[in-house]
Amino acid sequence: MKSLGLDTSNYTTSAALFDGQAVLENRRLPLPVPPGARGLRQSDAVFHHTRQLPGLLKGLLPQEGLGVIGASMAPRQAEGSYMPCFLTGKGFAQVIGAALDIPAELFSHQQGHLAAALYSAGRLDLLDRTFLAFHVSGGTTEALIASPGPHGPDAELAARSLDLKAGQAVDRVGVALGLAFPCGPELEQLALRWPEKVRVKPVLRGADCSLSGIENQCMAMLRRGRPPEETARFCLESIAAALEAMCAALLEEHGPLPLVFSGGVCSCSILRERLSRRFGALFAAPEFSSDNAAGAAILAYRTRFGL
Repeated sequence: MKSLGLDTSNYTTSAALFDGQAVLENRRLPLPVPPGARGLRQSDAVFHHTRQLPGLLKGLLPQEGLGVIGASMAPRQAEGSYMPCFLTGKGFAQVIGAALDIPAELFSHQQGHLAAALYSAGRLDLLDRTFLAFHVSGGTTEALIASPGPHGPDAELAARSLDLKAGQAVDRVGVALGLAFPCGPELEQLALRWPEKVRVKPVLRGADCSLSGIENQCMAMLRRGRPPEETARFCLESIAAALEAMCAALLEEHGPLPLVFSGGVCSCSILRERLSRRFGALFAAPEFSSDNAAGAAILAYRTRFGL
């Protein structure tokens, strides 16, 4: 049997196919963002998902053996968590499920990220254990205590950014540097060209972090005429330092839990190298770190057939 996963996040339309052992397909199509813009209105995101999803699904549905569909329905497992863009994937899943007379299982986008990261790291066994998970993206910078749940991992908020999200800092600095949105990959390449160390200091309140100062300091660097490569490196090293400090505080509080990172920002090699070296943290491969439907397919299969 196979499962189909759908995810219609704020910037990516995605669909995936899972057979209980491997992700057979993991198709992703970014939403078009106008040059110079720092995002999309939700109405535009829904429009683009509605246009893109039929083409993405072409040739993906198996002729037989599809037993369940999984889709993201909201950003998080929290009352009131809602974004219109997820209605597109949810609706497609329910229509396909009704047409084929198979169940459509619904999960949070965050649950899907965690499952995709664990799959990529070869640690789906952690779905049956408690672990510390970071979800770091344009809309979220959160640390979660994830524990086994009947319908995917149950995630309890442990710490978060009190203001700007990590992905927002990346994109705002990147757009100011003239990079294309979303700016993560280009900002990383620019940062890797800076050969010298940069001095950064994280701002924490307990285990929560504050990231708004990163944008302010980067804009000041640009006004002073500092090299773009240095500004890019300062931005990413500052985010890495904040996450590192959050990890240290939470592991001291909760004990030596397995540590997993997911979300598009976590595809950055600067973050991965720093946090893996100190904590032995698990990271998804870039294609399973940024927004994708693989986690929804995995969780749907697990819910229906077990793993």
